[in-house]
Amino acid sequence: MTTVLVFGDQLNTEFGALAQASPSTHQILMVESTGKIAARRWHIQRIHLIVASMRRFAEELRGVGYDVDYRICDSFQTGIAEHRAAHAPSHIVATEPNSWSARQLLERHGIEQIRSNQFLCHPTDFAEFSASRKSFKMEDFYRWQRVRLGYLVEDGKPVGGTWNLDKENREPPPRDGSVTWPTPPTSTLDGLDLEIIASYRSASWGDEPTGTWATTRRDALSRLAHFIDNVLPGFGPHEDAMLADNWHLAHSLLSPYLNLGLLTPREVCDAAHGAFLAGKVPLNSAEGFIRQIIGWREFIWNMYWKWMPDYPDLNALDATTPLPPLFTDPTKTNMNCLSQCVNSVKERGYAHHIQRLMVMGNFALIAGINPRQFTDWMWESFVDAAEWVMVPNVVGMTLYADGGRVATKPYAAGGNYIDKMSDYCSSCHYDRSKRVGDDACPFTTLYWNFLSRNEARLIKNPRVAQQVRAAQRLANIEAVNDRAAGVLGGLDTGRF
Repeated sequence: MTTVLVFGDQLNTEFGALAQASPSTHQILMVESTGKIAARRWHIQRIHLIVASMRRFAEELRGVGYDVDYRICDSFQTGIAEHRAAHAPSHIVATEPNSWSARQLLERHGIEQIRSNQFLCHPTDFAEFSASRKSFKMEDFYRWQRVRLGYLVEDGKPVGGTWNLDKENREPPPRDGSVTWPTPPTSTLDGLDLEIIASYRSASWGDEPTGTWATTRRDALSRLAHFIDNVLPGFGPHEDAMLADNWHLAHSLLSPYLNLGLLTPREVCDAAHGAFLAGKVPLNSAEGFIRQIIGWREFIWNMYWKWMPDYPDLNALDATTPLPPLFTDPTKTNMNCLSQCVNSVKERGYAHHIQRLMVMGNFALIAGINPRQFTDWMWESFVDAAEWVMVPNVVGMTLYADGGRVATKPYAAGGNYIDKMSDYCSSCHYDRSKRVGDDACPFTTLYWNFLSRNEARLIKNPRVAQQVRAAQRLANIEAVNDRAAGVLGGLDTGRF
């Protein structure tokens, strides 16, 4: 009998090798690697989400007649060897894994890899898009995807006459309480959940699960329906906003399920597109959401495969500051914005894309935090993390450590941006308008220091050259750099 090896982020019967299988001809192997879990200090909600989803998917497969060999052992290698010894399969196949190391593992063990359909643009399809291009811009890729997939297009042209409505989706947070967002649904934890939490609690960090994240396809589909019906209509305008008293706003919270396979990108986009066609969702909300799925998500997936295995270690800005303790202990800083965002990660293993890019990531960029250390922290801490997600997003988009392969400029900003897009600054210890002094906002100080210390690298970049020249003209740049040295010197103790 043939064995299908199913990884923990391929939890869908429609994917690759499993889509070609039948209970009468195939058995299933799943490996819960305690060694991989012990190798890093993962967030407990990340561990729970993956392990609970795996165990429940195994039960679903058993429920439709599959013989499932679910092994809890120290490594994938051990699990494969034990399965071969116990079941003597005639052949082992697997859907192409979603990580470089997993594909290398399969090659070493002689396991056939079946083409993955977990994404809407396979790397072989991306090669068609990129064949004649000297550079790869997400916007160009997104438009190509829109046409080939048929979302929000008529005769090859965008519905409404515009490809990208991002300008309509950058409104600051409403300050008067005039906008409210539906509360996300939750699940009730049962004995299996509690068993997993108890098993892995000691080696993890973060608050324990409270039912925020679904661990079955049924519940993930329910979350999708809730988003389409109740949240997507208001998704667009405030998708970049940040509020201290609301962690979710109008974000979908579907990325963990997409990344584990509990939902497929096609069904998610079909649901959003259908709601628009039915007149239930405005164009800017539908376009902005679909762009995140078929544009950015698929673009990042293909950037990962284009530049592995060297991509995770790139460090174009020579950033060497060690990861400070504030990223697992939000009390280690007086900065309200950072404390709020890291606390959200601690409480639920989640922060939305602007909190990741323009608060935590922006700080890591302008403070010169080591890219590999920051990438590892993001990978370990977020429920929707995966190496393919975090490497291009952090090394490329966030930290500009790839020298501009993904992003055309460093996404550096001072305190003014955070004040515009959030309510964090009004109750902060620091003054976002000041560059120097003990009460100067570290974001503002480090922003100008970042431009100053990287001027030779950035002055030729047309998207940031004007800001670099502004830094060169600052009369107090030496005082700014002295203040920056003080901030950076306090990172390891939390005295900033």
